[in-house]
Amino acid sequence: QLQASGGGLVQAGGSLRLSCAASGRAFGNSVIGWFRQAPGKERAFVAAMTWRGGSSKYADSVKGRFAISRDNALNTVYLQMNNLKRDDTGVYYCAIDPSGRIGIQQWEYLYWGQGTLVTVSS
Repeated sequence: QLQASGGGLVQAGGSLRLSCAASGRAFGNSVIGWFRQAPGKERAFVAAMTWRGGSSKYADSVKGRFAISRDNALNTVYLQMNNLKRDDTGVYYCAIDPSGRIGIQQWEYLYWGQGTLVTVSS
C-alpha cells in the first residue's frame, strides 16, 4: 500500500514536500514515480527514481525545481517541490514500477497511491 501526503495550498514561488510511504512491502528493485493530474487534463509524469541505484528522471517542466529522494529507513520517497507555479496545481500520485526501469508512462506503474492535492495560487 502506498500513502501519499504533503499536499496543500501554497502561493506561487513557494515550496512543498510530498511524501510517499510504502507499507506492507519494500521497494526493493522498483522504480518509484510521481505523476500529477491537473484539472481537466490527463495524468502526467513528474519524476521517478530507482530505489536501489538512486537514478532519477524528471519531466522537463519541473527540472531544476523538483527533486526526488528517498529515506531507506522509513521506506519513503519524497518529492521536494520548489519555486512552485500555478501550472503545478493538481493531484499528485506516487506509484511503483517493479521492473526497475525508469519509465514515464502510467501503464508501466502497477501500484498506485491515493493522491494528494497541490494547489498553487497566484
